[in-house]
Amino acid sequence: MKVLLHICCAPCSIYPIQTLRQQGLDVMGFFYRHNIHPYTECLRRQQTLQDYAEQIDLRVIYQEGYDLEGFIQNVVYREKDRCRYCYHDRLRSTALLARHGKFDYFSSTLLYSKFQKHELIKSMGESIGQTVGVPFLYEDFRLGWKQGIEASKKLGMYRQQYCGCIYSEKERFYRPQKN
Repeated sequence: MKVLLHICCAPCSIYPIQTLRQQGLDVMGFFYRHNIHPYTECLRRQQTLQDYAEQIDLRVIYQEGYDLEGFIQNVVYREKDRCRYCYHDRLRSTALLARHGKFDYFSSTLLYSKFQKHELIKSMGESIGQTVGVPFLYEDFRLGWKQGIEASKKLGMYRQQYCGCIYSEKERFYRPQKN
């Protein structure tokens, strides 16, 4: 059985890839990049994934282009609900690619992070899977949160400190002063 795994970054992919491979699944990755800001951050995350994929013999499809403007245009005036759009776009892109490549399932490393909206990702993935015709493979990868962090540090991977979008980068640094 083949699964196309949306990968947001290399550190978040460690545990999910190990888990899926242990289940006997043939895993291929998909790196979605339109939401990652700035472009240099996108390139750094992609390079880290390329290096890791080579080490573990993982085939990865790297999204072409860099449509940051499209991402921003779709969340403007809905910034507080931007994650919903971002999840949907990444999962839908993965599902469509999985259908085109005749994969049995698709999934996402978003299910690994304890900082993401897990239940929303799960329900959205299942709904998209039904619509597109490729089942969403749900697994609670948060169980391996600490294991993945330790492995990424041991491997000396670049570990980003924010989700990826321009808004999460702002939240990382900007703290309004209290009056």
